[in-house]
Amino acid sequence: MSYRWLLYPALILFTIGLVAVGVFALTLALLYPNLPGLESLIEYKPRVPLRVYTADNHLIGEFGDERRAVVKIEAVPEVMKNAILAAEDDRFYQHSGVDYVGVVRAALANLVGGGAKEGASTITMQVARNFFLTREKTYTRKLSEMLLAFKIERNLKKDEILELYINQIFLGQRAYGFAAAGQTYFAKNLDQLSLSEVAVLAGLPKAPSKCNPINNLKCANQRAQYVLRRMKELQYVNDEQYQAAVKLPARLRIAIETYAAPADYVAEMVRQYMFDTHGEAAYSSGFKVITTLRKDDQEAADQALRKGVLDYDRRHGYRGPEAFVELDKANQAESHLEELLADREISGGLIPAIVTQVTGSTLQAYAKGGAQVNLEGEVIKFAQSAFSSNAATNVRMRVGAIIRVVKSDQDRYAIAQLPAVEAALVAVNPTDGAIRALVGGFDFHSNKFNHVTQAMRQPGSSFKPFIYSAALEKNFTAASVVNDAPLVIDPGDTGGELWEPKNYEDKYSGPIRLRTALAKSKNMVSIRVMQSIGGQYAQDYVTSRFGFDPKLHPPYLTMALGAGSASPLQMAGAYSVFANNGYKVRPYFIERVLDARGNIVSQAKPVIAGESAEQTLDPRNVFIMNTLMRDVVKVGTATKALSLGRQDLAGKTGTTNENRDAWFAGFQQNLVAIAWIGFDNNSPLGEKETGGGAALPIWITYMGKALRGVPEAKLTVPPGVVQLAINPETGQQDPNNPNKIFEYFYQENVPAMQPMKEIEIQPDSGEKPAEEIKDQLF
Repeated sequence: MSYRWLLYPALILFTIGLVAVGVFALTLALLYPNLPGLESLIEYKPRVPLRVYTADNHLIGEFGDERRAVVKIEAVPEVMKNAILAAEDDRFYQHSGVDYVGVVRAALANLVGGGAKEGASTITMQVARNFFLTREKTYTRKLSEMLLAFKIERNLKKDEILELYINQIFLGQRAYGFAAAGQTYFAKNLDQLSLSEVAVLAGLPKAPSKCNPINNLKCANQRAQYVLRRMKELQYVNDEQYQAAVKLPARLRIAIETYAAPADYVAEMVRQYMFDTHGEAAYSSGFKVITTLRKDDQEAADQALRKGVLDYDRRHGYRGPEAFVELDKANQAESHLEELLADREISGGLIPAIVTQVTGSTLQAYAKGGAQVNLEGEVIKFAQSAFSSNAATNVRMRVGAIIRVVKSDQDRYAIAQLPAVEAALVAVNPTDGAIRALVGGFDFHSNKFNHVTQAMRQPGSSFKPFIYSAALEKNFTAASVVNDAPLVIDPGDTGGELWEPKNYEDKYSGPIRLRTALAKSKNMVSIRVMQSIGGQYAQDYVTSRFGFDPKLHPPYLTMALGAGSASPLQMAGAYSVFANNGYKVRPYFIERVLDARGNIVSQAKPVIAGESAEQTLDPRNVFIMNTLMRDVVKVGTATKALSLGRQDLAGKTGTTNENRDAWFAGFQQNLVAIAWIGFDNNSPLGEKETGGGAALPIWITYMGKALRGVPEAKLTVPPGVVQLAINPETGQQDPNNPNKIFEYFYQENVPAMQPMKEIEIQPDSGEKPAEEIKDQLF
């Protein structure tokens, strides 16, 4: 038998083979010299987002197209590394960049499966693609990928390559790298993840946009099951660990706040500043901004504001469910309920929920995130009217109602509603102006308008201390007697119409000392004081001494009642002058900016009270105003603050016309805090919703936590101040009067002696014995 006929086909195949090898060699020769250099790998500079921290180094904000937390390979838990290897490249530590065993295995699997269902890209090849190449499916790109993998393997150690992969790979939801993905999907660090959560993350590289837990939890868990099976096959986990992880699939648990403290308004202030300063580079250069906030203060401020707003909201009744959806009783699967709630975000700790069953005055609901909630008794008393058969259709509680629930510290739920009112709270260190806490509204994601810095509102009676301070420089004293009686103001003194101002509740006391007038917030006294010192003097005074904008405080008598405009931040700066012995400081919120290597880019240079700050108030003025505002707390409109059990608190309530704004501006010598509450559309807050009733509780809740453990501050009488016994009715010196009280004066501006022939005037029922008054005031 002759085999000559086989020679020709063999020659043809051999020739084709030689040509193929030649083409391949030529391709290699052409491609390899043009491969990119590895500088970007060797000197790895990831696009790291802008990060914002508190002064005590807690993360409160992050900005950038790529969420990334760069970690060293030594910090990656072994279980995480094993899961990645099981999912992507179990022979990573054996091959030299291209896994030929894996290529054959993938080819066979695809041949049997009838299509390209399994890839053979190694971790090194994926690093090559992610750093240098596109994802286009061409032979040239694949060949370049393989060549780059060889080049990478010759220049970097295996652990260095794996570290690059762990930090660079895209895992969905703007998360780059496994550390960022752990925070994004589970609000956990890598060393806090369960085995099932580790498996979810390891399964993401195949389809990060489609199969991440937020977009498709079912797909994410299916991928996790595959990873767990591979880990078991490779003996990375034992059967017991595998079974436990399979039975407890990962559930998406994004924390309500993914940062250490809720400080979105300050984080946004930082973002705006950094963009103005550095442009787009601010979002990718790894800047670290250290703010002046303190974590505990910020948490206390946020909790105080939310409580105050929700308490106000409860006082004004339940408005009914916020929406209704058709809910099929046969289809109440978690995935379906989550889909119905997809467009409703958690706001201010208020979690959206769907009512799934109503029985009498009890209900069951599914809360976004997976909680099954049973509500009855006291926790739904607030919404009791919605359970009545007489309730209007758009208010009645029924299956399919979208409601809000709030979770307590005891893991109990109560019904709530999204508030319509807004509020603000800012706290400042009066020594240098460092902002310790700032909450610009109930929920940043619902309303990004920063009420601390942007809301210019009428300060009302909280502005009176500035007028009283001016009066002390115009020969008034705390003992000066002014008539608290109705009056009518000519239009020329108001810049507008005829004005007939009134006291709160239209009550008047007749002749009254300034100390009592401020404590009781008597409007008529403030106006008469303003008439005496003059509008222009008052405007110049509040501008030069406290930093107010004169354009926002016209020199009319209405200024006496706080009819101008000021933001809570401006009020904090102004009240700091009273708290720091008369120095004008500038509130600031950025302590320093660092670059990606930790070098200081910029450092705050605040003016310091007693050092570099300008002293704008006479220490005697400061001292007497402190005693006056301590009386507001002790015997005036802010006595609720006595619940804090301190004697060193001072401040002033503020309520504007028709109760449209409610304020409390107060301080302890180490901390100034301003609380405001009102509607953005300037609607009235409601009857009796005053500064003392609506804003002061927010301030008290915050200060109760912020001043915990802080020693009480003592007032020291400065040189040039004298203490004299006076007649409580006339304000004149009267040391022999059995009902005398004691008051402080500038030594050059003491009152006249009470005439001896004066008939003794008994104090009214509202006055206290002299010694008791002295003890309370001083």
